[in-house]
Amino acid sequence: MSLALLFAGQGAQKVGMGKSLYEGSAAARALYDEADRVLGWSLTKICFEGPDAELTQTKVCQPALYVHGLAMLAALKEKGVVPAVSMACGLSLGEVTALTAAGVFDFSTGLKVVAERGRLMQVACEKSTGGMAAIIGEERARIQELCAEFDIQAANFNAPGQIIVSGEKAKVEALVAAAKDKGLKRVISLNVAGAYHSRLMEPAREEFARYLQGVTFLAPQFTVFTNTTGLAVSEPAQIREALVKQVVSSVLWEDCMRSAVAAGATEFWECGPGAVLAGLAKRTDKSWIVKSFAEFADLPAT
Repeated sequence: MSLALLFAGQGAQKVGMGKSLYEGSAAARALYDEADRVLGWSLTKICFEGPDAELTQTKVCQPALYVHGLAMLAALKEKGVVPAVSMACGLSLGEVTALTAAGVFDFSTGLKVVAERGRLMQVACEKSTGGMAAIIGEERARIQELCAEFDIQAANFNAPGQIIVSGEKAKVEALVAAAKDKGLKRVISLNVAGAYHSRLMEPAREEFARYLQGVTFLAPQFTVFTNTTGLAVSEPAQIREALVKQVVSSVLWEDCMRSAVAAGATEFWECGPGAVLAGLAKRTDKSWIVKSFAEFADLPAT
């Protein structure tokens, strides 16, 4: 088996996530305790008890999903059920989780990176009026035409026929209102705090670039695919550049998954709540084997 790890992005979070890992796995518990120390506030309390409105905040849910993904992986390793990992992909913030799993950062450094990313993106959201919408059942070329027409951007190419657009709220709403006249099958406004992966995140990109100049990047110990191109990224300088660019560019998730399969991945293990990435994989290619691990009960019996 050639194993590829998958790590969740914003939107997968839910109150209670990781509580059973904390209670059942010493390795997972150590990471949660370290996260509280590094952050200087109780991530565990918000993850385990909520409220949902607080967990959903960008500055909270990004580190929450990062810690959950790595805690799940730590619990799997503690149980001795993880074969050699060949590669990893992470959706948006999950790319930092994937890079940490690959040894580009230690846990504490990766946590600081994702926490600063989340903080800067939340500030950018609060300083702009952005929106996002999901467009179902359309080809990429058609989406690009619509983005040009309405002056918005494609934020996520998640799976065939599932693409997210992002931009100024009024412009996204104009597209949603015009959907029927444009002959679009289905367009859904998303309840989000801002326009992620669009030019409205430019202030966050600039500050994040400055922040990352002070962070040491190591070469990954296994292949990691970047959202910016869907291709493998291996040189530390190249990884830093991709993380900066990713804040304002499209997430090419479908491309990452296809690249992993082309590179020889025979099985995917999703470490994160909600089995969101397994669902996207099923939409892309039903033959792909994807196993989802979110809580202690999901650990395989040994």
